[in-house]
Parts: sequence; C-alpha cells; structure tokens
Amino acid sequence: MDTLLRVQDLKISYFTYAGEVQAVRGVSFTVEKNQTTAIVGESGCGKTVTAKSIMGLIKKPGKIKEGSQIFFQGENVVEYTKKQWNTFCGKECGMIFQDALVSLNPTMKVGRQIIENLDNHETMLSKQEKRTRAQEMLQLVGIPDTKNCLEKYPHELSGGMRQRVMIAMALVTRPKLLIADEPTTALDVTIQAQIMELLKNLQKKLHMSVVLITHDLGVVADVADCIVVMYAGKIVERGRCRDIFYHASHPYTWALLKSVPRIDYHGQTLMTIEGSIPDMTNPPKGCAFCQRCPYGMRICKEHEPPTWDLKDGHEVSCWLLDRRANREGVPFGIDRRTEDE
Repeated sequence: MDTLLRVQDLKISYFTYAGEVQAVRGVSFTVEKNQTTAIVGESGCGKTVTAKSIMGLIKKPGKIKEGSQIFFQGENVVEYTKKQWNTFCGKECGMIFQDALVSLNPTMKVGRQIIENLDNHETMLSKQEKRTRAQEMLQLVGIPDTKNCLEKYPHELSGGMRQRVMIAMALVTRPKLLIADEPTTALDVTIQAQIMELLKNLQKKLHMSVVLITHDLGVVADVADCIVVMYAGKIVERGRCRDIFYHASHPYTWALLKSVPRIDYHGQTLMTIEGSIPDMTNPPKGCAFCQRCPYGMRICKEHEPPTWDLKDGHEVSCWLLDRRANREGVPFGIDRRTEDE
C-alpha cells in the first residue's frame, strides 16, 4: 500500500505566560493513498493541533519543535517556503473546519468563496469555467439548486447545507488529501449521518485520502480504515478499524467505546471517564492516563509505557500488555500477540 502522508515524531508546544504547553508530544502515524485515517480523542488531546500542523496553520505562540517531520509524497512540508505552502494548502491538501458558519465569510456569496480557491490554484481556467466547476462541485456534494446556491450568503443556508458548501470549497481543486476537523459539530444526528456518508462516498469517487478528526468513535465506525487514539498529546493505540472496535487493548480506548450509545445496550449505563486531561504545562512523568485509569499500577506513575506491536499494525502503549502485569479484573480482552511471548 502506498503512503501519502507520514508524520514522524511530531512535537508542538505553545509558549504562554503560564509556561510551555506541550500540546503534541512525539506523534507518529501514516496515511495511505485512498484510505481514511481517523484521529480520535477527547477535547484537549492534541488531535486538532496535529491536523493544523499538516496544513501549516500553527502560529505563534505555537511552534513545531525541532526534529518533527511531516512527509507528503516524500517531501518534508515542515521545511516548505511560504510559496510552497501557498501551493500545497488548497491544491494538494484541503481542510474542512469545525463550524461552517464561523469558517465561511458572512459578507461574501457562496459562489465567490468557492471560486476564490480556484483563483488561487487554477489560474488557467476562464471565469465561466470556474463558475461551472463550482456548480459541478456543489452538485457533487448533494446541493440540488446549484445556480441559486451560488448567489446565496452563508446565513441563508441551513447548517447541513453550509457544511456541504465547506466540503465543496475544500474539494473544488481535487486535492489528494482532505483533513476533516470535527465535520459534524453543531449538526443534528440525522444530518451528521448524511455528512459522514457524503464524505465516505466522495473519498471513493475522488480517490483521495482523508484524515478525520473527531471525539466520537461512533462517527468513524463505518468510515475509517485506520484509527489513531490520542490522549494528552500522545498516541495510546492505533490500528485498523476492526482492531480498535473488536480488540481494543488500552483502557482509554475501551472507555471511549463504552461511552458511545449503542442500540444493543438495552438499559445498560453508559460509561463515563472520571477526571480530566492533565495539565500539559507539566505533563506526568509516566503514563498520562494513569490518574484516571482504574487499572493503573505503580509503574504507570513512574515510567512511560513502551509501545507493543500486536499484529498487522495494531499498536498499544500500556503497561497492562507487559507479561508481568496483573490483569485481574480487567473487563476487556488483551490479545498479547507480542514479541515477549
């Protein structure tokens, strides 16, 4: 399988009056061509910051630290010049932001905003060709009256329609990579399902790769090929979709799965994760999840867990996978297909 994007040892900090906030702490993952990779975790885990770094959107007081590498088709985009970033953003890589109403310009018609992206990256097209391309893209994302929609302002559209316009803007230049940052935020449940189904169909139709950022594992179940679970700026588990949903081996991943409503629960109480993410100006010495983990051990407080490679790229960072760990009372199965067997 061909790799389109490879993030290697990514570290991002924000330098504030309170001190250095270590938002991302050595994250590494790959995105394959024509695949969807979901980055999952609760608010504050570093997933959005990771996504923004791929688009070069980390601004002061934030900084991508030395040694971080983001390879897109073999080129380290961290070393790009301003001109290279301008070509890359919007042309090679598109992004859908969290809130469409905030992200769209309220003073500019929808058509003008979509065409503006073509003005920056498709300079050889005529004015009419750009307008035709914009209409075709609106039709592709499921907006019926495209001509009328081009002449509307964002506030004249529903939340679902605005999100479809955002998707059209991101894809009008046919990028190889799409980053979707919480694309269903502020939408009701039925519209969320429609938007996720749309992204799934567009990914296949346009043969692009997608990085999907979300806090809800339920959203990615039918969309993602691979899932990366983040906590406190680090990856705690990653693997294929079925590995995460059927063989979750980290307490945090398991807790996230148990907090998703399911139709077959029949009156069972949804799980909550007590506590909150640690202060990232002074991250824990050992496992960051230790203070909230009901199965934490003494070693978890003192030493950061290594990463165990289970099978077929399923990786977990948790001391429970060590053969010396006491797993009595752990309700989820830990499939120890590790090198220490």
